[in-house]
Amino acid sequence: MNAALFLIVGVAVLLLGYIFYGRWLAKQWGLDDSRVTPAHEMEDGKDYCPAKAPVLMGHHFSSIAGAGPINGPIQAAVFGWVPVMLWILIGGIFFGGVHDFGALFASIRNKGQSIGEVIATAIGPRAKKLFIIFAYLTLILVVAAFASIVANTFKATFTETGALDLAASAANASTAMISILFIVMAIIFGFFVYRRNAPLGVATVIGVAAIILCMVIGLNWHPIYLSGNAWMIIVGVYIAIASVTPVWILLQPRDYLSSFLLYGMMILAVIGIIGCHPTVDMPAFTGFVDTLAPTGTSLGYLFPALFVTIACGAVSGFHSLVGSGTTAKQLDRERDAKPIAYGGMLIECALALISVCTVGYIWSSYAAGETVTPTVVFATGLASMFSNIFGEATYSVVYSILILAVSAFCLTSLDTATRLARYMFQEFFVEPGKTREDLTGWKKTITQPIVATIITVVLGVALGMTGYAKIWALFGAANQLLAALGLLAVCCWLGKIGRNNKMFYIPMFFMLVVTLTSLCFTIKAQFAGIAAGGPDVVWFWVRGIIAILLVVLAIVLVVEGVRALSAQKKAKAA
Repeated sequence: MNAALFLIVGVAVLLLGYIFYGRWLAKQWGLDDSRVTPAHEMEDGKDYCPAKAPVLMGHHFSSIAGAGPINGPIQAAVFGWVPVMLWILIGGIFFGGVHDFGALFASIRNKGQSIGEVIATAIGPRAKKLFIIFAYLTLILVVAAFASIVANTFKATFTETGALDLAASAANASTAMISILFIVMAIIFGFFVYRRNAPLGVATVIGVAAIILCMVIGLNWHPIYLSGNAWMIIVGVYIAIASVTPVWILLQPRDYLSSFLLYGMMILAVIGIIGCHPTVDMPAFTGFVDTLAPTGTSLGYLFPALFVTIACGAVSGFHSLVGSGTTAKQLDRERDAKPIAYGGMLIECALALISVCTVGYIWSSYAAGETVTPTVVFATGLASMFSNIFGEATYSVVYSILILAVSAFCLTSLDTATRLARYMFQEFFVEPGKTREDLTGWKKTITQPIVATIITVVLGVALGMTGYAKIWALFGAANQLLAALGLLAVCCWLGKIGRNNKMFYIPMFFMLVVTLTSLCFTIKAQFAGIAAGGPDVVWFWVRGIIAILLVVLAIVLVVEGVRALSAQKKAKAA
């Protein structure tokens, strides 16, 4: 396989999907620029706040990207590049893009409310309650997995005697320092753009220059060396604060500037892959069972493992929560929904294709189990391509930039997930037609933004301390099942308002079968761990119980959804 040809063909297919299928979807659903969006209708300067399309694209894309389109394709590469590429392209255009676009569209037509409220409108109040429980559990897994990944990119390495290994810790310490400086710089950027009306173009140029300055400082001065657990606690405090502050202070400016890191990373990747254009020795197809298991743990059967492992690079339930939770509250015009939601999903697919090229370039090292951590595989592969073109001197610089970019996206996804979980927690206690201000007693106390956020952060960070590797399989299945339910919700809502919803049927059914199968395998694995005993037996119980809850909730929701669709069909026939 030639990496350059692989990438060019893949991106061309994605571009055709955006132009033709994306345009058809917008026409079928009736996007109307004359309608006032919730960001203007309900503007409050905190959650509802209109944003220019490039700024909102930065927030949305940075929030949905995270480590997913890097981790998933690299882990699933054990099945070969052909099934991985097919799922990324087919999944992105016909599954993920439809899911993301539909969720954002449904939300802006429902006052910027979450998918939970869309379900309440289309299916019923009980279904809304069940969905919120499901989504909240999934978001806890998101917080746990991504907090663990961030802490691992920041943590120092210590010897068996407890002494600091300075040489092994320097790269992580640099990433941590640059991330801290970046957050401070983003707050300053937001202040000048939103409170001093600084021109966005000028501010952007200065902001990008400041990002480069942060990198230079962090690479040469990084005095903070802490353990993984210490960083988990610090990250927990950060996301708790970030998720309750008005969006203009941190979320919008940080995500907008983060997007330039991502764009820069993807430009570097394209230069590296096209310039190096290596022929990689990664197999086209290795079989229907993962016998390679470079990490020491097999992914199992291609079905359902491939479709659960590659989530954000093909279809991801988390995207529907971002689109309906924060993006819908900032959308300036309805026509921006297509490039931000559908286009953002396809750009993420392109990043997933890049990830496949990186693991293919160092395939012998990956297959032998020598370099297996996905973020390290990604950075090592691209940095090696660059050094092959421009010389060894470029390796360390490119490697550091790539690790920083991945860390920045994880942080972005983290505080967005925490904010979304807070919304979900609050919505659960609010009856239809009411607001949180109508609550009294303990319900009003527990739904205070700070209280709801603290509960979420404590649960997520505690679970994350078990390590992302132990959570990822459960997170992947829960996330994909959430995608199936998101597809079901939008499908029912479109049917109710008389719009074409046929494009949701196949993706919805397929994702339900895939994810329920995967969760059954996960439950089996957790009970095997319980039977084996050991110090982690409590966490086997926790993960097993969460998996069982997710299956039960999903089945009940599907039954409710099928009833709603059936009722719509009968009403239409009548």
